[in-house]
Amino acid sequence: MNARLDRSDAVLQPVADARLPFADTRLPFDQARLDRLLDDAGIDVLVVSSKHNIQYLLGGYRFFFFDHFDANGISRYLPLLVYPKGDAGRALYVGHGMEEAYEKELGKFWMSDTAAAATSVGAMEQAVAHLNKLGLPNPRIGVERSFLPADAEEALRRAFPGATIVEAIRPLETLRARKTPTELAYLREASDRVVDAMLTVMASHGPGSTKRELVDALRREEVARGLAFEYCLVASGASLNRAPSEVVWREGEILSLDSGGNYRGYIGDLCRMAILAEPDAELQDLLAEVDAIQQAARKPIRAGTRGGDIFVSAEAALKRSPIAASTDFVAHGMGLVTHEAPRLAGRGSFPYPADHADLPLEADMVISIETTLKHPRRGFIKLEDTVAVTADGWEGFGDAGRGWNRGGTRIA
Repeated sequence: MNARLDRSDAVLQPVADARLPFADTRLPFDQARLDRLLDDAGIDVLVVSSKHNIQYLLGGYRFFFFDHFDANGISRYLPLLVYPKGDAGRALYVGHGMEEAYEKELGKFWMSDTAAAATSVGAMEQAVAHLNKLGLPNPRIGVERSFLPADAEEALRRAFPGATIVEAIRPLETLRARKTPTELAYLREASDRVVDAMLTVMASHGPGSTKRELVDALRREEVARGLAFEYCLVASGASLNRAPSEVVWREGEILSLDSGGNYRGYIGDLCRMAILAEPDAELQDLLAEVDAIQQAARKPIRAGTRGGDIFVSAEAALKRSPIAASTDFVAHGMGLVTHEAPRLAGRGSFPYPADHADLPLEADMVISIETTLKHPRRGFIKLEDTVAVTADGWEGFGDAGRGWNRGGTRIA
């Protein structure tokens, strides 16, 4: 069942800046679910260091000063959240001195214990002091190795030579996989606004526009819609090169815009097509084939369906398609990270273990599905969509403009 909603009157409406709504009104995450996941992973205490998981566990908080960079003198900003399993009352947040001076006064932290440090080692030393206060003998400490600097991990190991260091990325990712209503609203807005910005750029640019000009225009349009512009992959004509450049979009040529825009930490990542002419029959057929694969991927999506069935359905449609030899399909989770749980395949440009391929989809997971045709004569033709899993089907976010959009139609 297609559970898509008609939101044409709300695409650009602001979303309330509320804390994420969980059953525990004191904590902005599902503590019971987290504790079960930590039990399964054999973790006694978490030391969280990634910005995205810090943001999630603090209910959407992200320190404004280091939002876009981490370097701080000869070290780096390293926020840490120490969470002893089942005992949120003894959690600690380690941030920068300005957070202690400004953000704590504004009530941004749910934990009563906070500390400050100016370097990565200093942050870990604060975390170590708190771990010692917890009095856990030879604890199993969960860390995010990909997001923990070597000097900070060395400081942790020196302080607890008898402790077991456990990788915590998977339980934290699983915690985030099922989105809250607020997160779904943010992802819906991010997707709607990215697509609206792309359609505006396509309509307001015509022959002679360079790919760099198109990307710069898209940056302005996304920012004007309250998004943080992250990237745009752009292809025009028969070329498969998607880097911004001085290459010109010419009359009769196709254009592909594939962009990520960030709304309150959540990614809208979609791809739409345009043309500076009326598309001929071949182009109509090619995009229709791409769309047929996208629709096949949506068909099995519903709570309880095996995650890997998305690939089974899409690849069956691809195998029957005349464009199969030049076309790729991929699906992946979306949220605070562009490729997050559910992870459904271990191949493609972002390879990782397909841990969720044989597990059932859950309501409120969000998935990106993308079909890419690299046609040797006609160029780069792609659709990328964002789909939320519902109890009995799916809801498409940012589903406008999925056909051939006409370039240059709003040029004064």
